[in-house]
Order: sequence, then C-alpha cells, then structure tokens
Amino acid sequence: MVYKIPVSVLVAIHTPELQVLLLERADRPGFWQSVTGSQDAGETLAQTARREVFEETGLDASVYALLDWRKQNQYEIYQHWRGRYAPGVTHNTEHVFSMEVPHALPVTLAAREHVQYLWLPWRDAADTVFSWSNAEAIRELPQRVNEYYRTP
Repeated sequence: MVYKIPVSVLVAIHTPELQVLLLERADRPGFWQSVTGSQDAGETLAQTARREVFEETGLDASVYALLDWRKQNQYEIYQHWRGRYAPGVTHNTEHVFSMEVPHALPVTLAAREHVQYLWLPWRDAADTVFSWSNAEAIRELPQRVNEYYRTP
C-alpha cells in the first residue's frame, strides 16, 4: 500500500467579490470544503495545489492567480481517515493557498471525491465548511485579497 504523505494543501477558490467555491465530499455527505489534498512524493506545494485544483474542479490553476499564503496549520487527522497514512501518523501539516477566478465558474467534479459544488458569499462559506482551518482561511480572505490582489 502506498501511504499518503501527511502534508497537504488547502486552496480557497474565490471571485473578486469573495464568492467562495465549496465542494461536498462524496464520502461524508454534508461535509463541505475548499479544494484540499495531500502532497505527492517529489512535488512542490505549488505543484500539489495546481494538481488538486485541476483534479477536483477541472480548473487550470496556471491560468489564475494562485497564491501561497505561507501559512501552515497542523491538525490531528480524523480517525476514519488515518488508514490512508502510515501506521502511527496522527497529524497533518496543511499549507494554505488561494486562487482568484474572474466570476463563479462551472466546475467539473471528481465523482469519487465530491458530489456537488456551490458558490457562497465568504461569510456563509466560512460557516458552512466542516474544518476549522478551512473556516479560518475563508475568514481571512478579505484581508488577503486586499494585500495580494488589490495592492498597487
């Protein structure tokens, strides 16, 4: 068995008006999230982010502004997902990115991973996601957008 690396990315995809893309997990109905995924061996974090965005949405992250926030979150891996990791691995380090798209775009879901998507205003999106780190990232979007996208 090939185990997942306990290093992942979270990519908050949003519009200039801070509509945020959320995906509903196929394996946990009612669990909404931004794009997330584990790093593959040999990948940089930016490569992981671009790959996960494409796999989960069909969007080409090289066409849009993908920003590495240089922010990390460490969290305990949920018990029901620990079997994906080597024995004894209990924590994951998540690296936060964002990606601005021009408007709420249609996406192509990875059917094994997600069953539906929606675009929500950032406050509603933060209240909808199941992960504390995802909610925190979405709540930081207004500040990050001003810093990264709107500063001359």
